[in-house]
Amino acid sequence: MPGNPQNQVVVIGAGMGGLAAAIRLAHAGFKVTLLERHAHAGGKMRTVPSAAGPVDAGPTVLTMRPVFDTLFADVGAKLDDHVTLHREEILARHFWPDGSSLDLHADPEASAAAIRDFAGPGAEADFRAFSAKARRLFEAFEAPMMYAARPHLAKLVAHVLARPGLIPVLAPHRTLAKSLARQFGDTRLAQLFGRYATYVGGSPYRAPSVLALIWHSEAQGVWRVEGGMHRLAAALTSLAENLGVDIRLGTGVRCIEAPDGQVRSVITDDGAHLHADHVVFNGDPRALTTGLLGEGVRQAARLRQTMPRSHSAYVYSFAAKPSGPDLAHHNVFFSADPQGEFEALSAGRAPNTPTLYLCAEDRGGSGAPEGPERFEIIMNGPPTSAGPSEEDATCRQRIFPQLARFGLTFSPEPAAEALTTPAGFARLFPGSDGSLYGPSPHGMMAAFNRPTARTQVKGLYLAGGGAHPGAGIPMATLSGRHAAEAIMTDHASTSPSRRMATPGGMSTVSRTTARARSQSSAS
Repeated sequence: MPGNPQNQVVVIGAGMGGLAAAIRLAHAGFKVTLLERHAHAGGKMRTVPSAAGPVDAGPTVLTMRPVFDTLFADVGAKLDDHVTLHREEILARHFWPDGSSLDLHADPEASAAAIRDFAGPGAEADFRAFSAKARRLFEAFEAPMMYAARPHLAKLVAHVLARPGLIPVLAPHRTLAKSLARQFGDTRLAQLFGRYATYVGGSPYRAPSVLALIWHSEAQGVWRVEGGMHRLAAALTSLAENLGVDIRLGTGVRCIEAPDGQVRSVITDDGAHLHADHVVFNGDPRALTTGLLGEGVRQAARLRQTMPRSHSAYVYSFAAKPSGPDLAHHNVFFSADPQGEFEALSAGRAPNTPTLYLCAEDRGGSGAPEGPERFEIIMNGPPTSAGPSEEDATCRQRIFPQLARFGLTFSPEPAAEALTTPAGFARLFPGSDGSLYGPSPHGMMAAFNRPTARTQVKGLYLAGGGAHPGAGIPMATLSGRHAAEAIMTDHASTSPSRRMATPGGMSTVSRTTARARSQSSAS
């Protein structure tokens, strides 16, 4: 669009939402500048150095692959040409303090058989019924929630009323934990499927039962990114550069100027003024509402849309030689006191006997490698607004003795610098309170309260896990699509030139989805 005066877009933050928005906008002909405060793209998809190479220190689970295939296809590219993905045959390996363990598989019949061997034919029947309900929930929410630019409560209600059988499946006045207690006779299975609330930073004892749909998104397939999850961010970065996006790493943003209720420019930390007809903010919306990007954009989102905060985490990322049980790529070591674990989090404390997620980043496919392996261990924690973060010594006393109870030890144990605490995440992502998932998912209406791509400030749009449709790599990527489409629509309606064509189209994935330095990266 040479000569068009309204095609300058500044994207703040090279997380998955910002990268996805930049890719789509550049392909549509906009001049896009992408600013990232950190020295790497990917936002929370970050790494730390280790003796075995870069080790992931952020998201580890890739689901809903069609979201990414579609992003690349819509701009004339192919995902497989940029990154190598392997479908995991074992979705996750689960361990309990009583010595029992269970693998869930990509093959649903293999999962059903494993559950029958684990807890008997009644448990298998419970699992099959639960999986069918999770699928119905996912399909009910997919179009009016995930793929819609705004969540459509009326359409969802109409969909449910036309299918009265969905009402008991939704269980609108029941928490996920209560719903699972009714659906599973074996408490271990209720605990297992309740952990999916933590995927979006919630507690199964407070999150709505509809979050059971997360199981279906995982049951459709989990992919391992060859080389680590950060390779996916690198692939999107390369695609953006190939499309002409001007990516400026190590460039923070001081403020967004919107003197008359419409964005005019972005001022970087080094004082540079960048003209902007449109701005995509790929950071926690709370950074806007608290004034970290300037007074002119505080009203972009309502404070109630960003509060209360979801959970944070304590994350160890390191290389070591393990000893103990055979590990899959994704592993979960369950607490003996699940309710006490989440009561502690609700009270603003790290749990004494936590459930621990462990990603053995070099496992999968051919099995265990020789020499040191890369590991990421995640323990749920409260956001910094709920209380002070535990230090390394305290975390170490909670995490590694807990794993040792399952027979798992590491040589050497990680050093203090391998740990990222909620306070560390708060420093990495200002305005977030260390929360990794944006606003809390607790309450039936939480999904409808998130800010959407369009904001109260003309020309300012949101992308990332803190905005609609929510947290997680696929959802953040979809948020970038929503932001790009909103800009294209608004630009076409106001531009004095002819309406802009969108080469490649925007296909819908089928069901086979006080001033301070601002944060310029997000999910």
